[in-house]
Amino acid sequence: MQDNTATEEKIRDVHLAEELSSRYLSYAMSTIVSRSLPDVRDGLKPVHRRLLYAMRQLHLDPKSGFKKCARVVGDVIGKYHPHGDSAVYGAMVRLAQDFSVRYPLVDGQGNFGNIDGDGAAAMRYTEARLTEFAMALMEGLNDNAVDFRETYDGEESEPVVMPSMVPNLLCNGSTGIAVGMATNIPPHNLSEVCDALLYLIEKPDCEIEPLVRRIKGPDFPTGGVIIDSFDTILNNYTQGKGYFRIRAKWETEDLGKGQYQIIIKEIPYQVIKSKLIEKIAQLLNDKKLPMLNDVRDESTHDVRIVLEPKSRTVDANLLMEHLFKQTELEVRFSMNMNVLDSDGVPRVMSIKEVLREFLNHRHIVLQRRAQFRLDKINARLEILSGYLIAYLNLDEIIRIIREEDDAKQVMMKEFQLTENQAEAILNMKLRSLRKLEEAEIRREYEELEEEKGQLELLLSDEGKRWEALSEEIKLIREKFGKKTALGKRRTEFSEVSEDIEVPVEILVEKEPITVILSQKGWIRCVKGHVNLQDDFKFKDDDALQCAIHAQTTDKIILFDTSGKFFNISGSEIPSGRGFGQPLRLMVDLGINDNICEMFVFEPKATYVIASNMGKGFVVDENHLIAQTRNGRKIMNLAEGEKAVFCRKITGDMIAVVGDNRKLLIFKIEEIPTMARGRGVTLQKYKDGGLSDMQIFNEADGFTFEKNSCTKTETELLTWLGHRGQVGKLVPFGFLKTNKFFK
Repeated sequence: MQDNTATEEKIRDVHLAEELSSRYLSYAMSTIVSRSLPDVRDGLKPVHRRLLYAMRQLHLDPKSGFKKCARVVGDVIGKYHPHGDSAVYGAMVRLAQDFSVRYPLVDGQGNFGNIDGDGAAAMRYTEARLTEFAMALMEGLNDNAVDFRETYDGEESEPVVMPSMVPNLLCNGSTGIAVGMATNIPPHNLSEVCDALLYLIEKPDCEIEPLVRRIKGPDFPTGGVIIDSFDTILNNYTQGKGYFRIRAKWETEDLGKGQYQIIIKEIPYQVIKSKLIEKIAQLLNDKKLPMLNDVRDESTHDVRIVLEPKSRTVDANLLMEHLFKQTELEVRFSMNMNVLDSDGVPRVMSIKEVLREFLNHRHIVLQRRAQFRLDKINARLEILSGYLIAYLNLDEIIRIIREEDDAKQVMMKEFQLTENQAEAILNMKLRSLRKLEEAEIRREYEELEEEKGQLELLLSDEGKRWEALSEEIKLIREKFGKKTALGKRRTEFSEVSEDIEVPVEILVEKEPITVILSQKGWIRCVKGHVNLQDDFKFKDDDALQCAIHAQTTDKIILFDTSGKFFNISGSEIPSGRGFGQPLRLMVDLGINDNICEMFVFEPKATYVIASNMGKGFVVDENHLIAQTRNGRKIMNLAEGEKAVFCRKITGDMIAVVGDNRKLLIFKIEEIPTMARGRGVTLQKYKDGGLSDMQIFNEADGFTFEKNSCTKTETELLTWLGHRGQVGKLVPFGFLKTNKFFK
């Protein structure tokens, strides 16, 4: 009974929504601060910082031997980072991959993966040690440069942030997904970042533009070419977010006799080479790369992808432009400089803010290291001054040590020594009591006094500190700068102002086809130009609407009864022995609308469009092209009116016949050209509407079917008139359907 009462006392009522909100916020902040976002000062996430610190504690410096990665991972998860070993090893592997990070922090020995996407060997097989860059990142840890905190179990301590002599955040970049936010920072060239830092020290109130002109842009470990303009790059760095377009680096290789091949030497950052080649090969098999004959991977340590053009006449630039659009030979890197500032608050920073935060951190580190050194010097000077007193009074000191019971207190009272001085004298070895040692102590004392003066001056003068910081940055620039193999810029810049338009006929193999459209709206094509009068097969309740000859490179124009134009590519029309596919899957055709005309697009052609009410106008080819599958509305219609004809203008006269069997012929120039509208009256009707129309040359006359034969009528005077008139009865023998032909 008492146990139940005690339990009930521990139960408290809470609002579920508030409790969920509070706990989720705690989880989100933990993820943001402790896992996903890097610190702006050293550019590291906690797992990376703990990895490097654990390796330093194992004395895995660049001059030492390698140790098994399993040993390192074990120390990390056992002492500092209580998470899964695979996650820690994965982070370690990435720090060792020269195609993932611009300046590797881990020097790996063994299989650490490759650019083809192959994973690293198990950690029991691989070995690692720190690089010089990583050592520079941690330089000063023993000099009280940064704060330390207890590890998760309280048995060890770890640095809150690294001293970071190198601007690691910008040099190596970072990527991560937190809760409600993410970060994606590209790597940069250290030498250029150092130039920007020096400029910012010289001119703290400068604009962002001169800083960006020094940084220039990202410098990816895999090279490539950035094709953005300077204005775009400047805007990205000003906002702290934006896009960089990266293309593969390529060149042509002459094979003699006019033959050549294209060599891709560098691919965009984070693109897996094997998948890239698979994609190109797949497009090649699908006949979507008609200009390309073959692709081969001849890469060793360096990337070398060979592209073999279809023929020597293929333009290499056009081929590459097509590949840039179709594959990951061109990618977009989305930059989002979302980092934890010096107070641990996540926010998106501009490039100037990132540089300023780094300089402020280095300034604090410089002060702390100088103060630490000054404290050490003062402690040493205290000991040395005690030694000098001992040498000046050596006989008395020896007597006190030999005769007095409490020699320490007697010496302190006799010679005004501090406790530290007296303790040092008592611990002095007998062999140090030489004249030479006295001279050495005096020399050391003088040197330390001089250094002390310099440090005190440094700590009292902010200008001196910024000068010292500038010298540090210059040394780092010299050590890892562009004169070294590691520091040489890899990514180039090349502005591409306009996309090169690749002609459709180059992208698709030109083949003759016959396009068949059924009354129910099913469309298909058959290879070759077959007889349009053939008995095509359809579903039981379907029949032929229209059929035309075309090429796979042609654009097919469709005109529907609502007055809209639609476009489909000849290469997109399904082929085979079936019934094709519904046209409505390719264009957004209205439920109650049907296709009334289908023809091949011709540049510079003009057309007459007309409705069943006898309204119409002339439209040129520029207004036939629709940008989307929704089509392009050209003809406005009254209620109950339908668009029925779209005829290419091939002559100077037009003949229209109505349901009332009245025929009218007039000059085509009487019909106005419009971009959109209902049009003008072509023929006047009392009852019925427009039945058929024909465009012809006056000298040739119009044709019609009579007794299953084609008859040409050149005597036009009977039916000749003006637009909008009624017309005269059709010639004798004219089809009773009121059509020129069946």
